[in-house]
Amino acid sequence: MSDAVLTVLKFCLLALLYLFLLRVVWIVARELRGTPARAPLPVPAAPSAPPPPRSRAKSRWRLVVLKPETEKGHEYPVDGELTVGRGGGCTVRLLSDTFVSQVHARITDRDGTLWIEDAGSTNGTFVNEKRIDIPMKLKRGDQVRVGQTTLEAER
Repeated sequence: MSDAVLTVLKFCLLALLYLFLLRVVWIVARELRGTPARAPLPVPAAPSAPPPPRSRAKSRWRLVVLKPETEKGHEYPVDGELTVGRGGGCTVRLLSDTFVSQVHARITDRDGTLWIEDAGSTNGTFVNEKRIDIPMKLKRGDQVRVGQTTLEAER
C-alpha cells in the first residue's frame, strides 16, 4: 500500500477513536445528571361528605411522604408487608430519588405493630435520624428516611 492510503487510514482510525471517546463522555455525563424529577400529581378534590369515623381496632398503619416537596402528602397503606426502593417490585417506588437502593427497606405490620428493617441498602435507613442495622419497632409519628425521602408513620 502506498503512504497516502496509510495516512488516510490513520486519520480515519483517529477520527473513530475520538467519536468513541465523545460518546463515552456523553453517556457518563447523562448518568451523573440522574433521573429527571416527575411532574407533581394533581391534588384530588376534597370529598363532599366527611368519611365515617374509623374505630380504633380497624385503624391501619400508613406511611406519609414529608420530603421531597414534589411527593409530599402521598400516603402508602401498610397491608402486611411493604417494600421501599426504586425497583419494579417495590410497593413504594421512589424513582426520583437516586440515593435509594433498588430494594432499600422492608416495613411490616405484625399484629398491629409496625416494624422496619434495612434491606442491605448502600446509603442506609434512618429512623428519627438514627441509622438502623437491625429490625426496629416504629411508633406513631416516627420519621423514616431512605435516601433523600422522608416518610412518617401514621395510624
